[in-house]
Amino acid sequence: MNTVSLWIQAYHGSLAADALAMPVHWYYDTAALRRDYGVVDHFLEPKNPHSGSILWRSEYQALNERGDILREQAQYWGQRGIHYHQFLKAGENTLNFQLARELYSFVRERGGYDADAWLERYIARMLEPGWHRDTYVEEYHRAFFTRYAQGKKPRKCGISDEHIGGLATVPALCAALEGMGLPELRSVVKEHVGLTHAHANVLRAADTLVRLLWRVAEGMEAQEAIRLEAGDWISGRKSDSWLHQPDEHVVGSRFSPACYIADAMPASLYLAWKYHRDFQAGIIANAMVGGDNCHRGAVVGSILGAACGVPERFLMTLPR
Repeated sequence: MNTVSLWIQAYHGSLAADALAMPVHWYYDTAALRRDYGVVDHFLEPKNPHSGSILWRSEYQALNERGDILREQAQYWGQRGIHYHQFLKAGENTLNFQLARELYSFVRERGGYDADAWLERYIARMLEPGWHRDTYVEEYHRAFFTRYAQGKKPRKCGISDEHIGGLATVPALCAALEGMGLPELRSVVKEHVGLTHAHANVLRAADTLVRLLWRVAEGMEAQEAIRLEAGDWISGRKSDSWLHQPDEHVVGSRFSPACYIADAMPASLYLAWKYHRDFQAGIIANAMVGGDNCHRGAVVGSILGAACGVPERFLMTLPR
């Protein structure tokens, strides 16, 4: 067993799942998704207009320079049809996964995790002009930097955010801390996720993902790991009974494809359950059911990456 490579495969799997889903992120009309992109089985560039975009409903006004995280992207907020990730190229990661890559490098450089030092790096990168070219920034970033602009200490800037986007950095952190014992790893992940997502269900989901990846890294089959560690999120028996149903029905009717953790976590686990031996089919299915497919990719991509490995064609734009 090579646990080191499995942790890295989990991390790379999460990046690949996000990058594949990026052009069809937040399509809730799957017919429109297929009309605009066909079957998303390889990295694609996003297209404007995004027929289902509701970016025009989102608002953010920086209080001062300490909160100016939109910068040149601010001009697109409030406009209809704008793609959330309009300036990203095929195979590029969305903002939360760019932060995952930053976190991985940060922890490896330091030889360990320090929450206060990470917050300093996070703030610096988010305020660095041109560091990312993503038009959309999630609610938790906006809330964090509103509080930071008000003069609050970084440890006091997080909110009780209940979105699955809070799991985007978990596979990266686990990979960067390979070799750490499970109790210590669970503690570090809880502290890290809690900096921005101090919501009980998000913290519970993050802990579930750590334990799942640990089991798979030990050599356990993905389905057995889900059955053992995620029974409070999803039933293996019910999952088996749904396998004949279209993915768009299970993640669309049985579970909402939206970002809220109460549905997004079991939806992700179902896809990992169904495609437990096929990384490619799993991340394609995740992309094609729409909704918050990018952030579900943290769970689907990491579990399947650890269980199956990541095919070479999905590694082209990823760090080696």
